[in-house]
Amino acid sequence: MKIVICDGHNEADYIIKMFKKKENTLIVINNDKDYASYLSKTHRIPVIYGDSYKKYTLEEANIYNADVLIALNETNDANQFVICTLAKSLFNVKKVICTVKNPNNVDLFKELGVDSPISSSYLLGNSVRAESSVESLIKSMTLDDNKISMVEVTVSENFAICNRKIMEINFPKFANISCIYRKPNVIIPNGQTIILPKDKLLIVSAPIDQKKVIEYVSRTKEV
Repeated sequence: MKIVICDGHNEADYIIKMFKKKENTLIVINNDKDYASYLSKTHRIPVIYGDSYKKYTLEEANIYNADVLIALNETNDANQFVICTLAKSLFNVKKVICTVKNPNNVDLFKELGVDSPISSSYLLGNSVRAESSVESLIKSMTLDDNKISMVEVTVSENFAICNRKIMEINFPKFANISCIYRKPNVIIPNGQTIILPKDKLLIVSAPIDQKKVIEYVSRTKEV
């Protein structure tokens, strides 16, 4: 994945650690010169010093066609919105996520096209988990000497598979939905079973296919 991380301090440090893997390409922009230097030295990656809400900074960083942009500056919601809007409209970034200072802006930002605006106050008040990582929706385990992988995925309303019959979603042949936990019931699904929001899908596959299963199930609906 091509991941852009804009601004932030401890949050940026943590997210870089989380996504610093061979299969990911990280682009890091930070508006704090000293902290940009710290991140670069600590993680041994290039970090661009500049204002992420300015078009030329995003051009210099070459964020074109990134899979996700994460904006972490909680001091100015207006700048956060500009970053996300530029990323989507001019640089074809697939998904934009940002922190917001004012919890009242969460729903507004969603209406205006920001995929996942996150406010700690909003999350606390609504008792929901942050949307910034699909991993928060996923639990997995491997059995029988790494021959079988089981993944539990909680379905979100914005998933493409949500509110559709299993027979309609062209589920990958290399995996199988073994059961669905729909509180308080356990369902053994068939082709006519409709996947609903908050369903917990228990999916079985080979370990080598686990990543593809997660990517498929967590695809979001096209706008």
